[in-house]
Amino acid sequence: MKIIKIGLFALATLVAIGAWCAFSVFGGLYGWWMTPIADKGDHAAFFAEATQRIDESNPGNTAFILIENGEVVGEYYAPDDRGVDMQTVFPTSSFSKWITALGVMKLVEEGKISLDEPVSTYLTRWSLPDGAFDENGVTVRRLLGHTAGLTDGLGFGDYEADETLPSLEETLANPRASSGRDVKIEVGAEPGEEFAYSGGGYLILQLLIGEASGQDYESYIRDEVLAPLGMTQSSFGFIGDIEGASQSFDASGAVAPHYQYAAAGATGFSSSAADLLLLARALTNEDVDFALQPATLAAMRKPEAYVLGAPIWGLGTILYAPTKSGDFVYGHDGANEPAINVSVRINPDNDDAYIMLANGHPSLASDIGGEWVLWQTGAPDILSTERAIKSAVLPAALGSLLMLIGAILLARRLFFRGRASA
Repeated sequence: MKIIKIGLFALATLVAIGAWCAFSVFGGLYGWWMTPIADKGDHAAFFAEATQRIDESNPGNTAFILIENGEVVGEYYAPDDRGVDMQTVFPTSSFSKWITALGVMKLVEEGKISLDEPVSTYLTRWSLPDGAFDENGVTVRRLLGHTAGLTDGLGFGDYEADETLPSLEETLANPRASSGRDVKIEVGAEPGEEFAYSGGGYLILQLLIGEASGQDYESYIRDEVLAPLGMTQSSFGFIGDIEGASQSFDASGAVAPHYQYAAAGATGFSSSAADLLLLARALTNEDVDFALQPATLAAMRKPEAYVLGAPIWGLGTILYAPTKSGDFVYGHDGANEPAINVSVRINPDNDDAYIMLANGHPSLASDIGGEWVLWQTGAPDILSTERAIKSAVLPAALGSLLMLIGAILLARRLFFRGRASA
């Protein structure tokens, strides 16, 4: 009988430890064990910490702007000896998708497309390959939110400066993946069922903009999104041909070649800190004459995609973390080889914003962007999930150890006191 009681006591202890570990991970996902790098509201302290990390971490080029209530409170360009400034043009990688999404939503406002129509309704130059799933479920809305059932997972590969880029239709039929593997843009899962990041979906949206607007994609984005804001340094051209562009660096700080991209709408956009500041101000100030109406911009940050019940994506925007008002910190990041990383994030509750373009570090803009979201909201952003879980390791281990020690001491009193007395 005593052995049974000891066994049940040990089982209860293990269950309690398991529950504490699960609770610790839950708390980690909500930022309980993470400390912001600056006190809430202290923009000067955050700026100082961020610029120190830039100096310590990036051997390449960096442009950084910190915005409080719609106004610039800090800007930093490094290193000094390379002439990096507000006008320096950087590649933005997947940040391009947000620009494409703005173009799509402009067409929605113009009544030329509908979010919930199958995208095939508007396409004549290319069509999804036949498969096991109904392509009519591949709507414009689902492509914007990465829930259309496309399973390509692209990652578009680089093209050398002297290579001839394939046409849009050729890229759709045979994309070059950054992974080097053979990839097909097709419906490989039930549309609308789950989130699956798809660069191929944004290549389709690039084609959609061209077909629905009657212009080529780049001209439409320039005329309807960029030009009205004065974003004259932004383009989809080969960055190696752009005057005043940042040098390319790998993660060691060595000079690297510039690359071309065959997927302009997914990864081919280049911009400067000055132009991204114009964009951020337009998105946070209703008095600025922007391509899209405030109601449309608000709709773009309504949840469209979820992972484990957590909202993570809107209509072309990453939803980094919830805000106190029930809205979301939103924006988009971009990363690509050799060591490109860009992030623009906006808090609609207070019109604070964060802009960073980096060339020479593969994750610096996203890493400091994660710190910015934690500092703004107290919660880790969705791109910091691994770090949030790691933050739970120490409290889980310490709590488990204390529970184990307590259980051993209690067990000695309950089950072994008589033997010790004897």
